[in-house]
Amino acid sequence: MPHFTAADLTDLEKVFRLNLINAITGFKPANLLGTTDAQGHTNLAIISSVVHLGSNPALLGLVMRPPSVPRHSYDNIRATGFYTLNHVHTGIIREAHATSATYARDVSEFDACGLTAQYRDGFAAPYVQESHLQIGLQLQQEVPIELNGTVLLIGSVEHLYLPEAALRPDGSLNLPAADTVALSGLDTYYTATPVARYGYARPDQAVPELPLE
Repeated sequence: MPHFTAADLTDLEKVFRLNLINAITGFKPANLLGTTDAQGHTNLAIISSVVHLGSNPALLGLVMRPPSVPRHSYDNIRATGFYTLNHVHTGIIREAHATSATYARDVSEFDACGLTAQYRDGFAAPYVQESHLQIGLQLQQEVPIELNGTVLLIGSVEHLYLPEAALRPDGSLNLPAADTVALSGLDTYYTATPVARYGYARPDQAVPELPLE
């Protein structure tokens, strides 16, 4: 069994270490981050660092890399306070992955990668029209992470659009019904196959099994 100490990880070749550490957390959500600058120029970037922070109020966290070089999405969020998250599905994986390329600030990844900017209900940031599950967020707090210079952006969910087939009666989601894909590392995409679903666990009671659909 391969074993790496902290010292081993530090000594690894850069790309090998990048690939390894990006994969060790397992499957991650694949989202397209939609933003605009103050002049309305659109930007789109694939990300995998979104985390749930709370349900009431509904808050999502987004970890952004250090702003030591131009970060168009980060700059746009700070300038306008609004952004969208759009699930990637099997029909747009190639286009979504293409947004990871480094484009000039005046080039929209929507146009360059063959995706469509969509504005809904007066929200300031663009959604990805092709996405099946779209979330509109407003920036509420920015938390610097001093250990590595990254930042945690905390946004409140202002709008949520999703397929009716993906919404269960209890409010949980059947993500395969939305064709949502997962991401491992930096470059490998997976479809989801549900294995089991269980109800609320209580001490000394059998865990109830729930239907997958």
